[in-house]
Amino acid sequence: MSAPPPHTTPAATDRTVHGKRVVRTTVVLLFAAWLIDYTDRLVINLVLPDIGKEFDLNRGQQGLIVSAFFLAYALCQIPGGMLADRFGARRVTLWALLAWSLFTALTGFAWSFAALLLLRFAFGAAEGVFPPASMKVLVERTAPAERASANGVVMSSNAIAGILTPLVAVPLLAAFGWRSVFFSTAALGVFVVVAIRLWLPAPPPGTDPEPEISEEPPRVRDVLRYGVLWRFATMMFGYSTIIWGLNTWVPTYLEDERGLPITSLGPFLALPALAAASATVIGGRLSDRLEGNHRKVIVPAMAVVAVTLPLAAHSSSFAGFVVFGTLAVFSASLAYMPILSVPMRALPPSYVGMGSAVVIFGGQVAGMVAPPLIGVIADAFSFEAAFAFLALGAVIAAAMALLTPQNTDSFRAALGTASPIHPSTTTEQS
Repeated sequence: MSAPPPHTTPAATDRTVHGKRVVRTTVVLLFAAWLIDYTDRLVINLVLPDIGKEFDLNRGQQGLIVSAFFLAYALCQIPGGMLADRFGARRVTLWALLAWSLFTALTGFAWSFAALLLLRFAFGAAEGVFPPASMKVLVERTAPAERASANGVVMSSNAIAGILTPLVAVPLLAAFGWRSVFFSTAALGVFVVVAIRLWLPAPPPGTDPEPEISEEPPRVRDVLRYGVLWRFATMMFGYSTIIWGLNTWVPTYLEDERGLPITSLGPFLALPALAAASATVIGGRLSDRLEGNHRKVIVPAMAVVAVTLPLAAHSSSFAGFVVFGTLAVFSASLAYMPILSVPMRALPPSYVGMGSAVVIFGGQVAGMVAPPLIGVIADAFSFEAAFAFLALGAVIAAAMALLTPQNTDSFRAALGTASPIHPSTTTEQS
């Protein structure tokens, strides 16, 4: 083993090694939590055809089941950020995981369309407090210069869930019915709760500690009045319109329009999911390398999406749909981490909970709007028209990329002189 450089003390070396271990452990545990989070969301898309048949639901009603989740999920983003800033990110992360696992299991007992709406709403509320808490957990344990890369690895779990969910859920669906899928994913959620409870490390010295319950949290109005955060939220809305429009309806489209049974879809859905996972990691690394400057990634990526989505929708061959659809998903996923990069670098840990919640809120509004809207367009016109319509999300995201601050200094300047976030509280760690 080589000796440390002469100017590095053993204590400094130990701190560096400890810090890297904290980051690695945090990333692994958050990856697992997000994997279950996204799996729990995706299984509904795979079982929608069976649910629709059992309860005699049209596509608009099936879309409402998805939207019920997103309505609650969106409404709970900012309260979730408040809870994380108030009670501590680790506590809120554990509460959220346990609660949503409970409502996932209860979904398997649904007896009517109304019950499904209520249970999915409750499930969305439980999951809604998780993203800002998760973001705060990560920020407390990483330096600004490595945050986008670390979060890129964490968020690649969403795409990995897109690969694994069909491979695991479809056999369960075929063998035991749609209800068994929810029972199984709920059990995995409890396992992750135990893992985080036992192994999530404390923030290293020099970062914001878990707050005491009596500590005064950031005021909601101080965060919500920052127009710059809402511009980033609108950018997230454009991105998420594409992702949730496709995630919700592609399985139904392939079964109803292309004649592929749901039990054979795993391999076809795995390819775009793998592309999305790699693009998310690449987008995070590019964000750290560019120190923000998200328009350099988002504008060209969304230009590709705007072209490939209509090509996929109107492709006469299944192979063409898969190729162009995968290109669209890859390009859209490149934009995910760049949307979050500048706020994560510029906001201090004490404001990350609510600040990130505002940005993520935009994506959840898209989750409410896109599934039923695409279902209505598919019923009224065609799936081709519905998927081509999603290109509007790329236009929105690209426009907002040009209208938002590109680095830490310009983001803080956009907050205004009245901001309670002073330079002394936002000095970046080296």
